[in-house]
Amino acid sequence: MDRMAVAAPPRASRVVSKEDLARARETVHRVYLDARVKDYIVNVVFATRDPRGHGLPELAGLVEYGASPRATLFLALGARAHAFLRRRAYATPEDVKAIAYDVLRHRITLTYEAEAEEVTPEKVVSRVLDRIEVP
Repeated sequence: MDRMAVAAPPRASRVVSKEDLARARETVHRVYLDARVKDYIVNVVFATRDPRGHGLPELAGLVEYGASPRATLFLALGARAHAFLRRRAYATPEDVKAIAYDVLRHRITLTYEAEAEEVTPEKVVSRVLDRIEVP
């Protein structure tokens, strides 16, 4: 508040050009994503939709709706971007895990029972990541 409530608030300065940003986006889409990592992403998403079928029976009554198939697209893109920011040309399961909470937490709808038991979407994602086998 003190910083912004002055006669001349600070001004933002450009840190990257539009062209550089466009090139970075193109590069992110070229980051390699192995088929095993893709399968891992699909398994993580489907585990939120069918916990019992993925060895998570304790979550079956807690998840009303799991992540939609679109979550796979954003987990893949997020993993690629995470790898890019770490200066790698390939994404790993660890990249998926690093962004999984941000991608999935708002895509999981819990039951009233889950809320009563103080289960959060983050706890569900954590259990899923702990359970799904990493390639």
